[in-house]
Amino acid sequence: MTNYLESLNEPQREGVMNTEGACMIIAGAGSGKTRVLTLRIAHLMHSHNVDPFNIMALTFTNKAAREMRERLEHIVGQDARNLWMGTFHSVFARILRAEAHYLGYPNNFTIYDTDDSKSLLRSVIKEMGLDDAMYKVNAVYNRISSAKNRLISWQEYINNPILTADDTANMRPEIGNIFKAYSLRCFKSGAMDFDDLLFNTDKLFKEHLEVLNKYQQRFRYLLVDEFQDTNLCQYFIIRKLASVRENICVVGDDAQSIYAFRGADISNILNFEKDYPELRIIKLEQNYRSTQTIVDAANSVIAKNKAQLPKNVWTANEEGTLIELIKAVSDNEEGKLIATSIFEEKMQQQYKFSDFVVLYRTNSQSRSIEEALRRMNIKYKVVGGLSFYQRKEIKDILAYLRFSLNQQDEASFRRIINYPKRGIGDSTIDKIVVAANDHGISIWEVLQNASSFLGGRASGLIDDFVTKIKRFGIEIQNKDAYEAAAEIGKSSGLMKELYEDKTVEGLSRYENVQELLNAIKEYVEDPEKEDKSLGAFLQEVSLITGQDEDKDNDPDKVTLMTIHMAKGLEFKNVYIVGMEEDLFPSQMMLSSRSELEEERRLFYVAITRAQKKLFLSYALTRYRFGRLKNCEPSRFLDDINSRFIKVSSKKFGGFESTPNPNFAKSFVSGMKKTVSTQPIPKPSAYRPSADFSPSDTTGLKEGMKVEHPKFGFGSVMKIEELGPERKAKINFTDFGEKTLLLSFAKLKIHEN
Repeated sequence: MTNYLESLNEPQREGVMNTEGACMIIAGAGSGKTRVLTLRIAHLMHSHNVDPFNIMALTFTNKAAREMRERLEHIVGQDARNLWMGTFHSVFARILRAEAHYLGYPNNFTIYDTDDSKSLLRSVIKEMGLDDAMYKVNAVYNRISSAKNRLISWQEYINNPILTADDTANMRPEIGNIFKAYSLRCFKSGAMDFDDLLFNTDKLFKEHLEVLNKYQQRFRYLLVDEFQDTNLCQYFIIRKLASVRENICVVGDDAQSIYAFRGADISNILNFEKDYPELRIIKLEQNYRSTQTIVDAANSVIAKNKAQLPKNVWTANEEGTLIELIKAVSDNEEGKLIATSIFEEKMQQQYKFSDFVVLYRTNSQSRSIEEALRRMNIKYKVVGGLSFYQRKEIKDILAYLRFSLNQQDEASFRRIINYPKRGIGDSTIDKIVVAANDHGISIWEVLQNASSFLGGRASGLIDDFVTKIKRFGIEIQNKDAYEAAAEIGKSSGLMKELYEDKTVEGLSRYENVQELLNAIKEYVEDPEKEDKSLGAFLQEVSLITGQDEDKDNDPDKVTLMTIHMAKGLEFKNVYIVGMEEDLFPSQMMLSSRSELEEERRLFYVAITRAQKKLFLSYALTRYRFGRLKNCEPSRFLDDINSRFIKVSSKKFGGFESTPNPNFAKSFVSGMKKTVSTQPIPKPSAYRPSADFSPSDTTGLKEGMKVEHPKFGFGSVMKIEELGPERKAKINFTDFGEKTLLLSFAKLKIHEN
């Protein structure tokens, strides 16, 4: 253990050894936070003789938890397996499994993934007779999820005049009632969605103090990784758990808080000291990952944010090469230039393709990059595609397994009741659901008494289905997960259905189900798995995230992914593409300072993925929403000190139309030079009028003259209605045509 401590720098050593009381470790990018967190746990076990059963360590991905556990095993041995370590959802699910009866749930409750939740919501919306075009399931799901993450129950939601008024203003006044129906259906089905795993844990601790006290006494030390990504609900739970001893250590970096759209609340880390006045703050500021140029450039970017914890990230690494700015006429040309650059860098520096990553703000940007890479026969992989457990055939067999285990699971029932087809149509299914709702009983009770509720041919078909499910339940009780799953797959007719489809797609689906059975077999034969039951396997599957899976057998490929997906990763060479206004920063993230600062943090995260070399690119024109649009460089390029940037000397094609003749001239001029300290060319800045103040654009019409604080004066050419949204096509004198969403655009209307 001493050798490990000697290998740490002073702040890292302090983070490992100061184990008592509240501690916040502010870990700059590439500063070795995972190592510090791992060694802190090892130090507790080795030097303080803390029982691993008394330590809870919370992470955000299964991958992070696995890596930490593996590192710990190398240091302290197999005792590391006794830690309560995992994601928030997996650890809290473990608590709820033991204590669910306090909340009226069965201990074998089903965990609904996102698709299951949306399927149930879709059914609720349909049964309530609501317009699914207005009540789009994604919007409803996100609204309910957001409420739960803010610890708002359906009862509180319905009685909150601000929330209901907001829904009415958005022409969705029934969301509160949908929330209620959805929650009651989940409860009746003995199911919790992902948000419930957090919401119900908080509810359990709040309403049953004896349970809270039990876990407060058990967990003497609490450690939280990626603290900047926690939401309100997660923070309230960990604060409750740590309230007796206050031995809580949080590790994170406010500069890398980029998940507000998932409910992450940066104020948790910014205001942590307010809840713990005796807090010890330790700053890990030495970057071991990147060159001095990249670190200094990243610092110059994040310095523009006002809401942040002060720190000075530095590195002792080499100075490195300047950041290369690639400018293209079009997005297709951007792809060609990047593919060419990757090929040249690989050949000149003897890199592997896996040493390169292309990062983008939105998934749709990958098209031009992919096409260019294919044309040059460069292998690549797109991270973030459909995961194994999201494929239809896998979800079908999992639904059989889940319903065989828990007959209250409505989402699984709907998926399998007529698959493979057994003559039970939608009208029969609707009758079953209505009967259950009318009589206040579960769907399973209706199924078991089908003759009383349905009659006729349908009741006979239902009886056969019920008999089959009961037999599957016996299989689950008497056999391990693999034997039970294999029998259910065979007897349900699902395997036969897939096997008889001899198309390429059919064979692939059959092989996928076989692969699932292989995974279950591997699970059962794993000596570290004490519980070999099907229920234990299904819980593990439910908590798997797409990001944790990596099925790629050839590692030597260029990686393509969104910046959000890249967090926590590092590559020798990083390309950040689409550095244009309204793309990065996103047009949808410009309505407030907090949103803009989150976009800037996202850019900071992208920059700090690079170890050796960083490339930035933007295009003058780009197809968006089926239309060719003129583009201008991102404001974030101005945030980087120009002494860290050089303009690429690569040659370009012709210059068709550009937003501004002067900008085109500057662009061409920049291409003829390779001056390392050349400032980034940009359009002349517009200064708004002294009395500029945004007008109410409700009455904006075609032909009106307007002023924009950035684009200057222009004339409204066209107004389009997009449901509750309106957008305007405006021809600006100096910047050409722009299409702006009026709810975001700040326009002053001038009299003609």
